[in-house]
Order: sequence, then structure tokens, then C-alpha cells
Amino acid sequence: MEDQAGRRGEDLLMAVVVVGGQARKVGKTSLMAALIAAMPEKRWTAMKITQHQHGGERPVSVLEESDRQNGTDSGRYLAAGAVRSLWIRASPLEAAMPQIRKEMEQAGNVMIESNSILGFLQPDLFLCVLDGRELDFKDSANRYLDRADAVVVMGGALHLESTGSALQFRASLDQCCPAKLLDFIRLRLG
Repeated sequence: MEDQAGRRGEDLLMAVVVVGGQARKVGKTSLMAALIAAMPEKRWTAMKITQHQHGGERPVSVLEESDRQNGTDSGRYLAAGAVRSLWIRASPLEAAMPQIRKEMEQAGNVMIESNSILGFLQPDLFLCVLDGRELDFKDSANRYLDRADAVVVMGGALHLESTGSALQFRASLDQCCPAKLLDFIRLRLG
């Protein structure tokens, strides 16, 4: 049972949180790991979505992580307490959506690291990580910034004209999940 925005009925899924960001290395994975660790009762299934393939690979590749200590993003999610961690590589992302939806149906609460997934589903909460010291700004981040429920500013001053109605929280890589951000997320997820 799915609505027009791509969400399944509330009886099937407790929460979908998407963590996106303006560029690589701005703290998306660190924020996800901090949130997973701060809310172990949610029993998160974590997904990292990458939209590029290396030569010769299938259009969709799904790797379930099993090593908590390998230092990869998906390993960091497990180390933080995720019950499952998946790395999904797809080109184009649309080709992976049937597999992603299948994995979401088998999960309870889902946290996804991706901007582009917002083109295919409406999460309960979208957090966008920004860093004012970073000059790069992905097209996908710019495209969906106005859908952010909260903006997490990891460093530097923001030089954006607007982040819409999103609440802004200041954080750092040492303190990714300040108490006020965690309170906001818990309130939104119930």
C-alpha cells in the first residue's frame, strides 16, 4: 500500500529518515552514525546509496555489510548500532528502486544517506548537512534543499540566501548530533 509520494502505509514502516548533504566529506556519514547510536531503540536499517558504477558492473549492486570494523561508511553504521547496513550502487538510481523498496519493506526504521533518493520517496524527515567551508555544492543537494526539515551546519558560516523553512542546527564532526537536534528528531518521529 503506497501513496503518491512513494511512502508505504504507516502500518508497514515506522520511520524513514534521509540524510543528504551539499558535497562529499561534509559529515553525512558521521551524522548518520551519531543518530543511529543515539537511538538504538529504533533498530535502524541503514542504507548508503551511490549513483555511479565502475566499468563492467551491473546497473544495480547491493552489498550487505557484515564487518563493523572495516572503516567503510556501511561498516560505521553497523559499528554505531544499525541492525543492518546496505551499500547500494546504481546507475541510474531508478533501476535500484524496486530493490530499495523491497529492503525497506523488510526493515523497521530506515535511515538513508542520499540526496537523490528524494526524487523517488517522501521521507518522514530529511536532514541536509552543510559546511560553509566547502565550496562544492552537488546539483542533487541544491535541487532538494527546500525539502529539508532541518539543516545541520557542520562548520563555517552559511552563505545561502535561504534554506526554506528548515530549522538550522550547528554541529561539528566531534559533536555531530547536538541535544537540540536529537530532541527535534525524536519529536518528529514520535
